[in-house]
Amino acid sequence: MQVLRPITANDFAALKQIAIESGHGFTSLPVDDNLLQEKIERAERSFAKDINKPQDETYLFVLEDSETGDVIGTTAIEAAVGMSVPLYHYHQGKTVHHSPTLNVYNTVDILSMCNDYTGCSEICTLFLREQNRKGLTGRFLSRSRFLFMAQHSERFADTIIAEMRGVSDEDGHSPFWQWLQEHFFSIEFPQADHLVGLGDKVFISELMPKYPIYANLLSKKAQAVIGKVHEKTKPALKLLEKEGFEHRGYVDLFDAGPTVEAKLGNIRSVRESQVCPISIGELAHINEQSSDTLAICNQGVNDFRATFTKHAHYNHAKHTLIVSQEVADALKLKQGDAARFFRL
Repeated sequence: MQVLRPITANDFAALKQIAIESGHGFTSLPVDDNLLQEKIERAERSFAKDINKPQDETYLFVLEDSETGDVIGTTAIEAAVGMSVPLYHYHQGKTVHHSPTLNVYNTVDILSMCNDYTGCSEICTLFLREQNRKGLTGRFLSRSRFLFMAQHSERFADTIIAEMRGVSDEDGHSPFWQWLQEHFFSIEFPQADHLVGLGDKVFISELMPKYPIYANLLSKKAQAVIGKVHEKTKPALKLLEKEGFEHRGYVDLFDAGPTVEAKLGNIRSVRESQVCPISIGELAHINEQSSDTLAICNQGVNDFRATFTKHAHYNHAKHTLIVSQEVADALKLKQGDAARFFRL
């Protein structure tokens, strides 16, 4: 069984290995011991807080194989972004050059730097180790965040965003950044990417062009990747689109990857999730091969647990979720406790 839980100090080595495996462009997990340790400590403080509105919390989870105890993935939620360190994006827009005298009318795409997503909540840091990318594990890791958000909606903003990794090559070089580097910077993309991961964003305000960029002045390669995702990120984007996330023209400053957004209450997993008491019992009467796979969580914060299983069945008539003893133990639930679930 695979169980999602809050990260602890004991997970440092596993988180560092995941940071190494995640590679270039995964700015939220740079390979830096001090920063990773700070992320874990910040998450522990966030889960321990008693609050009723989003502030500067980071909820960092790990996915654990209950049989081996191995950490096989991670994911996170930022409660309110851009509050202490500015969050920058480019917004895609248009400007019109019109001369009635010359009978000329040209529409030109532009990129304007902005901080429009300040205060929004962000789902981020989604990574599943390659040997575990099979079955429903990836889908669960992505959607499990919404169980926590649905259960504790007071901790999050009304608008949820996700920054998707943009196009870069095997060495971590971005065609979009290469144009910016040539005209405004003197550092390579991996170095800029690393600085952002460390939280050092001062150079953005110091060196980024202050005025809108005419997209048609960019190189053809740079223009081609605006709003496009990295090949390895396409499955994650498709999952979010099924949840109701949409791209509204905001892209990353460095690799031009799209940022997608949704209202918390409109997210499919949040909307379809239910809360009901559990009954611990045998499920022998259920055809395990044809029954639904359910994603289930308890109602905790610091002791939050979530898993996905076929060893559970929702009884509509009694409004009760029947689960096996193994599932109840994994979720730290007792007979009659309430759980939240949706069909995975």
